[in-house]
Amino acid sequence: MKNAKIARMTGIALLMALVVVMQSISAAIPPVSGFTISLVLIPIVLGAAMFGPGAGALLGATFGAVVFINCVTGADAGGQMVFQANPVLCFLVVMGKGTLAGLASGLVYKVLKGKLSGYVSMLCAAAVCPIVNTGTFVLCMLTFFKDVLSVWAGSMGGDILAYVFSGLLLMNFVPELIINILFSPAGQRIMQAVQKKK
Repeated sequence: MKNAKIARMTGIALLMALVVVMQSISAAIPPVSGFTISLVLIPIVLGAAMFGPGAGALLGATFGAVVFINCVTGADAGGQMVFQANPVLCFLVVMGKGTLAGLASGLVYKVLKGKLSGYVSMLCAAAVCPIVNTGTFVLCMLTFFKDVLSVWAGSMGGDILAYVFSGLLLMNFVPELIINILFSPAGQRIMQAVQKKK
């Protein structure tokens, strides 16, 4: 029992470290056409599936904390605009979207794992994570940061909805969704290998 707790804590800590490193690297890579694609959702989904929704929420919150630091320091120029517009709401949005994405991914996997194959359950959890992450972000931006969205949309003629659909969804969300879905079989194999060792 004690060894299982230690193994769980160690696994979550390793995935948290991976989240920090992957998000830090992602922030350091120059954006393509003004957009960055986050690979950090992969370890969040894996941790949510392996260790449950609470671990997924913790990993998502870790992701949110790194994003917030990047907003404060200017490592994420767009995020810094959001921070300057309203620091408290910026914190709540980036922490909320990451935490909810990890939690939702873990809940979906937990509900489906006994009803569907492990691969299908992992695929659904992998799809839900970027949907919740981007969906929460877009809703919050449209609700609280429309002025910032207007500035971002300036490169597309100033049309906010066109920017949301072609920029945030097409250039950012779709690649993240595809990457997560493509990784899901490998995530399930990793999980099976870890469970065999127990």
